[in-house]
Amino acid sequence: MKIWKKPVSIEALQAYRKDTMVENLGIDITEIGDDYIIASMPVDRRTHQPRGILHGGASIALAETVGSIAANLAVDESQYCVGLEVNGNHLRSISTGLVFAKASPAHLGRTTQVWEILITDELNNKICLSRLTIAVLNQK
Repeated sequence: MKIWKKPVSIEALQAYRKDTMVENLGIDITEIGDDYIIASMPVDRRTHQPRGILHGGASIALAETVGSIAANLAVDESQYCVGLEVNGNHLRSISTGLVFAKASPAHLGRTTQVWEILITDELNNKICLSRLTIAVLNQK
């Protein structure tokens, strides 16, 4: 069942990231399903921690990015969404390649949403499991 209440396209979402941290980290929206969004992020000098592996904060930035995009598409034009809390369990390290974050709704309520974001590598190994809690607010 399609959950998006706003028109959605990969091209529009890509344009929206211009001149933001999302663009600087190389995060790209790669797929939009009926009830999920997938984004990719390179594991390179921009996203490494000093030991040369993916920085946990970069994983959380990826998770919050894809979850926030999804949350805002799942409300109508009279509302918008902002993050309340994000967490992540870092399950496996990675030093090169791409990671992919899939945001799926766990709860779509009137005033809050909860999104589960699973980050995997190119071999589908689990890298990070994140949960994002969102506040749904009315436009002024």
